[in-house]
Amino acid sequence: MPTRRNFLKAGAVIVGTLPFARSLSAFAAGNDTLVAVSGQTVNSLDLHRTGTNRASYQIAVNCYDRLVSFGTKKTEGGGLSYDYSTIVPELAESWSFSEDSMKIIFKLKSGAVFNDGSKVTAHDVKWSFDRAVSVGGFPTVQMKAGGFSRPDQFEAVDDETFVVKLDHPSKLSLPDLAVPVPFIINSKVAKENATTDDPWAMEYLHLNTIGSGAYSVTRWDAGQQVVFERNDNWVGGPVPAVRRVIMREVPSSATRRALIERGDVQVSFDIPDKDAAELADKVTVNSTPIENCIHALCLNTNFEPFQDPDVRKAIAYAVPYEAIFNAAAYGRGAPLWGGEAKATDTAWPRKSPYDTNLEKAKEHMAKSGFPDGFETKLSISTDLSSWMEPAALLIQEAVGKLGIKVEVEKIPGASWRTAALVEKRLAFHLENFGGWLNTPDYYFFWAYQKGHLFNSSNYFNPEVEKLTEETLHMPMDDPQYAPKIKRMFDIAFEDLPRIPLWQPALNVALNGADGYEFWFHRQLDIRSLELEG
Repeated sequence: MPTRRNFLKAGAVIVGTLPFARSLSAFAAGNDTLVAVSGQTVNSLDLHRTGTNRASYQIAVNCYDRLVSFGTKKTEGGGLSYDYSTIVPELAESWSFSEDSMKIIFKLKSGAVFNDGSKVTAHDVKWSFDRAVSVGGFPTVQMKAGGFSRPDQFEAVDDETFVVKLDHPSKLSLPDLAVPVPFIINSKVAKENATTDDPWAMEYLHLNTIGSGAYSVTRWDAGQQVVFERNDNWVGGPVPAVRRVIMREVPSSATRRALIERGDVQVSFDIPDKDAAELADKVTVNSTPIENCIHALCLNTNFEPFQDPDVRKAIAYAVPYEAIFNAAAYGRGAPLWGGEAKATDTAWPRKSPYDTNLEKAKEHMAKSGFPDGFETKLSISTDLSSWMEPAALLIQEAVGKLGIKVEVEKIPGASWRTAALVEKRLAFHLENFGGWLNTPDYYFFWAYQKGHLFNSSNYFNPEVEKLTEETLHMPMDDPQYAPKIKRMFDIAFEDLPRIPLWQPALNVALNGADGYEFWFHRQLDIRSLELEG
């Protein structure tokens, strides 16, 4: 296994249309169709589009290729998981680094074709990367995390040779090319559907998939279903066993549970912790802790009550952590409260130094500018209500003891990302973020830096900004790395824009299917699934 310092170069060694259905089981009758259900809403087929939600990441994963991917490993529970320590080919046949580590040279697989049969070239890769660093918002910031920020860093030398030029070596560059964002688009088709006002064909890709991935979307009924059809010419990995996959949106967790328990569907994705605990002896349940992920209570520092540090600390001491963990997580995952006062290592996620202490909560509230309390809304997403709603109700009751009157506001899942992350207009809200690249500096890059997508608290601290920038590309065995990271932790827990609750697990139930693999992006990778029997 490569060291963290050498991870940058580790990849140089290759490891080796259907009608809308009311009857789900009717689709499952054939041995070429798998039906999966989820409570999440797909709101776009284009990950680069502003406001595209997390449920939509599955489109990029399954319908487009990236140059490279992560390997696969077995989990302690016997299931499969992506392997962050191993980079494997997807669209690239091979890659190498220049002597100074400032260039990565990729050779593409000669047989790669888009779903219309046309050849994938390095010019398509160049256009796709140019798009990712230019459209702004989430994709552009994600590319920046790996050191990619400008079109002039990308060169198509010939049809099968693509070069990335780095401004500085980074431990995150190669792994960042394996996340969903730098997906390869059929640039010829995209350009044909671009306009002067829409040079990156955002409107066209919102409704169409034009990739070289294992599947393409042949039907999307917003709020109801996505139908995937296999690309038999896929060269990015083993051709999937299942020809057609139907992902149905079923908002009711009770309905999803009944469907998987009866065998009317083969996969129920992201099931509530309660169902995971109760279904484990009836169907196959994969429950995987989510690396670099935290369920948090966020306090938006753009709103007056939460600009007060004593208000933030009062709430942190009022939160009934254990009751929330038992009621919302059913004890699955890892507690993130009651930790040491100062960081002594770089482990992340880590326990905050706060625990439930009403006396301390009242002391901080009395010192604040709001000793008699105030009124506010606690916002949650309907897509994530299985954990957010019980947590919100317990928080509502607890902070009521401090004179804080809370109205629980439910926001539709399709609108949640825009409200919480893009517009950042929610004063007091529950949120979860899992960093795709498994380092603490990467988590801080997204969740604690000004203007970045997952900083839904509008937090800004100049020292945290500086420390994050200094550590993001730094090798983890650099002597300066650990002290800087520990300092970052201490500031974040003192300033407290995000109150950690627990590290969640992702639960997926299978009945009549096999081959599920957990991924850091927390969406269903259908490429490895197989039907049993």
